[in-house]
Amino acid sequence: MFSFVNMKNEELQNLFSDPYFERFKFEKVSGRYVTNKNLKRLIRHLDNSFQVKQIGKSVEGRDISIFEIGTGEIKILAWSQMHGNESTTTKAVFDLLCAFKRDSSNLVLQTILECCTIQIIPILNPDGAKAYTRVNANSVDLNRDLQNLSQPESSLLKRQYDKFQPDFCLNLHDQRTIFSAGKKPKPATLSFLTPSKDEERSIDEPRKKSMGLIAGISSDLSDQLPGCIGRYDDSYNIHCAGDTFQTLGTPTLLFEAGHYPGDYVREEVRKYVWRALISCLYRISIENVQADNYEAYFEIPENEKLFNDIVLRNVSVDGSIKEVSIQYKEVRKRDKIKFEPVIQKVADEIPNFGHREIDGEGKELSLSGNVKLAENVIVNKILLNNTELRFKPW
Repeated sequence: MFSFVNMKNEELQNLFSDPYFERFKFEKVSGRYVTNKNLKRLIRHLDNSFQVKQIGKSVEGRDISIFEIGTGEIKILAWSQMHGNESTTTKAVFDLLCAFKRDSSNLVLQTILECCTIQIIPILNPDGAKAYTRVNANSVDLNRDLQNLSQPESSLLKRQYDKFQPDFCLNLHDQRTIFSAGKKPKPATLSFLTPSKDEERSIDEPRKKSMGLIAGISSDLSDQLPGCIGRYDDSYNIHCAGDTFQTLGTPTLLFEAGHYPGDYVREEVRKYVWRALISCLYRISIENVQADNYEAYFEIPENEKLFNDIVLRNVSVDGSIKEVSIQYKEVRKRDKIKFEPVIQKVADEIPNFGHREIDGEGKELSLSGNVKLAENVIVNKILLNNTELRFKPW
């Protein structure tokens, strides 16, 4: 089985190195707020290196663009920011396009371009991206609209699928910080799913291909993200994009960018998504048939919801020893995303792990301004025996 880390060729070994990624990272776009304004900046940077078309408009009339790269026979359709507030994979797509532009002579990238024709929609939901919401301007979740096709954005995706008839689909998303990779205190920095094709979750050849691909990606990144790669539950929902295309017989992979310690703006995670995309595209290029390794897919631990952003343990609340969990709420303020800490739960015991854990050593926990410490309260300032605790997420 191919593995980047075991290749003797120095060019291939260097591909996954931090210096290589930093050479091609599109530095002009960072943070969580990514919109069509950033996409236009990328298009100017690429300077006609690839074919770019406007293939439709959003509800509010924003352009939806598609890139086409490569000249090979294997056809791959990828889309990102179907949910407007899920931008990490979009940044990784930007970085991927920059690498193809500036280092197309690299053996791996050259092989991909020669073997594949790739169509990428970087921002499928530009209205949701602008508003920083999951849904589109009509408050519809596009990833639940692939049967009704009630929205221009989901209809556009289905039309592009029908027109292009891809051999593989890549559905690119973000996931919340609550997910662990299995039951251990390991964040699910990357998660994957091969969607089901029916209620019985049947495993046919197309599913085996996507399972084998995911198993290979996990193998390629396992040394870099030990224990931090997860697998989503594959319950069937025909209204979802992945389930729809899998049902139609196209091997489909769902990518989920998750949490990396301290990386709430997801600048580290974009690097791992970029590497996962490279791994996926190269494996498709050199192996085409991925079914042989499909059983290794089930060795990837299934995601669990076992994390909070902050857990305070052994604190005194109104005279009783308690534990308190805090979760960040993402709030758009102008063109920035701010993280507001909100008290999620006050209980005798919090079973979840904390991305940050604080031992209160029995000290009194309180909020400033005589605000009652209770669930769903935004924490402007929290005190431990009158000493302020700071909760900036990075």
